[in-house]
Amino acid sequence: MDINAMYETLGISRQVLDFGKEIEEALKDRFKEIDETAEYNQMKVIKAMQDNRVSDIHFAATTGYGYNDLGRDTLEDVYAGVFRTESALVRPNLISGTHALSIALSGNLRPGDELLSPVGKPYDTLEEVIGIRDSVGSLKEYGVVYRQVDLLSDGTFDYESIARAVNEKTKLVTIQRSKGYDTRPTFSVAQIGELIAFIKKIKPDVICMVDNCYGEFVEKMEPSDVGADMVVGSLIKNPGGGLAPIGGYIAGRTDCIERASYRLSAPGLGKEVGASLGLNQSFYQGLFLSPTVVAGALKGAIFAANVYEKLGFPVVPNGSESRHDIIQAITLGTPEGVVAFCQGIQAAAPVDSFVTPEPWDMPGYDAPVIMAAGAFVQGSSIELSADGPIKPPYAVYFQGGLTWYHAKLGILKSMQKLLEAGVLKKGYTQL
Repeated sequence: MDINAMYETLGISRQVLDFGKEIEEALKDRFKEIDETAEYNQMKVIKAMQDNRVSDIHFAATTGYGYNDLGRDTLEDVYAGVFRTESALVRPNLISGTHALSIALSGNLRPGDELLSPVGKPYDTLEEVIGIRDSVGSLKEYGVVYRQVDLLSDGTFDYESIARAVNEKTKLVTIQRSKGYDTRPTFSVAQIGELIAFIKKIKPDVICMVDNCYGEFVEKMEPSDVGADMVVGSLIKNPGGGLAPIGGYIAGRTDCIERASYRLSAPGLGKEVGASLGLNQSFYQGLFLSPTVVAGALKGAIFAANVYEKLGFPVVPNGSESRHDIIQAITLGTPEGVVAFCQGIQAAAPVDSFVTPEPWDMPGYDAPVIMAAGAFVQGSSIELSADGPIKPPYAVYFQGGLTWYHAKLGILKSMQKLLEAGVLKKGYTQL
């Protein structure tokens, strides 16, 4: 059986496959650049592991309080080395990116402090953490004031308004690198560095935190290389490499990480406690694989951008722009389009491919959300996945793929489902 016949057994028609092949052929130079970045980041991770003398002793499990967990402590030193920070907190009980961000914020803000977002509204699940939408236990309930400066119409920073917004009460500035459920551009590390420098010039002692979710290892530098006091992310996204079954990280200044650790455990305990429960090997090995896994996901995102751009749909980033995260936004324009796309991604999965995703009222969101993720780790968005809120402009957000080949299959399958659902109408597609 040749490769064409193999794709046919997976439900991909010849016209969809040929359309994809034509686009893939034109992306060879882009893919080569991605591989070069992955090679650089692979060496960076290996260097951090070698500098910290990682050994199989670090994979041993601990239980209970987790006192003197050598594997846990060394892993945190490795993360600090990779992100070039003074310290890091890398724990399985940081259960998601939202949780890690919540710990970083609540650990470093006090009643009367002001939190500023100079990049507009944060991701939906942070709205209740902050108190933009009232919720029990929010920062707002604890007397933290929130302000935001919206981006300009072209998606760039409104420096004039930011300068006016920073004041003596501004304690922490939160910068979301990726777009979230928005169609704005993702910020490059260089852009984030410029923003941090601008803010620090106005108020040098302000803490600058970057939500680094979906951005790790996409570029050769991280926000911590350009002045961020804390970078925060999830281990079931990029840095877990698809092997971490849970977890999150906060890397940054020693004092910021210490305060976050007291909020995660308890005052006086901090980083000294927290058993690793036999998860360390997955965390180490996932980090080791992460640069290569991210490269595969990036290829998938660029392939998706070029496919759907050629089909006539608005995409962010477009097919030729530089990449700063693994997320590809595609505006399909109708609820039916979003649902069909997600059902195609699900049908391409190795796990639960027979399941049909439907929109539902997920906690933390203000509209029904559909999520496709036939993943080995529940909710893992470094694995092939797609999701989006069922509300205008009816955009879907595609990310992940532990291998380029799986990401490619997912996009082909999404095209197939859209074609079968009649979303790709005559005059709106070259298929």
